[in-house]
Amino acid sequence: MATILITGSKGQLGNELQAASKNYFGYDFVFTDIDSLDIADREQTESYVRNLKPDWIINCAAYNLVDKAESEADAAMLVNCSAVKNLADSLHGTDARLIHISTDYVYGGNGNTPCTESLQVNPASAYARSKAAGETAALGHPATMIIRTSWLYSSYGSNFVKTIIRHAGSKDNLKVVFDQTGTPTWAGDLAAAILKIISGVIRNQHVFIPGIFNYSNEGVCSWFDFACEIIKSAGISCKILPVRTSEYPTAAQRPVYSVMDKTKIRESYDIEIPYWRDSLEKCMKLIK
Repeated sequence: MATILITGSKGQLGNELQAASKNYFGYDFVFTDIDSLDIADREQTESYVRNLKPDWIINCAAYNLVDKAESEADAAMLVNCSAVKNLADSLHGTDARLIHISTDYVYGGNGNTPCTESLQVNPASAYARSKAAGETAALGHPATMIIRTSWLYSSYGSNFVKTIIRHAGSKDNLKVVFDQTGTPTWAGDLAAAILKIISGVIRNQHVFIPGIFNYSNEGVCSWFDFACEIIKSAGISCKILPVRTSEYPTAAQRPVYSVMDKTKIRESYDIEIPYWRDSLEKCMKLIK
């Protein structure tokens, strides 16, 4: 029986993995969060992993307060890099595989064509720099798969979808930027993809390929387009007004264009990726 350790299990993706794991039998899933395993504590992490002897670790733990990271760079680096190194180092000398979740922010977002995994990283914020450093730390373990994702949302936790619904319910209009382009990702789809990859490798349907992979839903939109679709799906009459990023200043710089090419993960692991609007509808039904 394969033992699969999930860290950061109380976040959006961690919760979706808990839900998706119910469809998989014959695996021993161990869900942890900071209250049961603080991966920023090196000794605790090494002891926990040594005793559990997991075959896989899925690291969902992250510091993702993008703007706050500008004034808390050390805190972001601790969780997004140092803690990741602790996990990678704890697997030294074992055959265990590590799946680490990263972000489109590492690309920088200054291009105008979909980002491929071979692009040089160009992090433009403290958060992005901490995530880029975390990727390097994760790759210290040779059997590591990094999945970069974007615009993550879920029926669990706090996210853009829930924020739009909450504010739209009490306001006549909302201003949302239209000049940042990317792709939303329903965490439920990402969780399903991760478990399909693990199951496929365990069942010898696929060879495990370490390295960096992109995953988001298919399609392209701006935050304005995304907000309009959320309002439409929620049946709220609030008007969404498009504004430029310059009219909505934030502490951290956001990617202007972070659409990702998913060819590599599709072809390597035979992954079918849903269109973002279809996935949003599924999530909205759960939220409702």
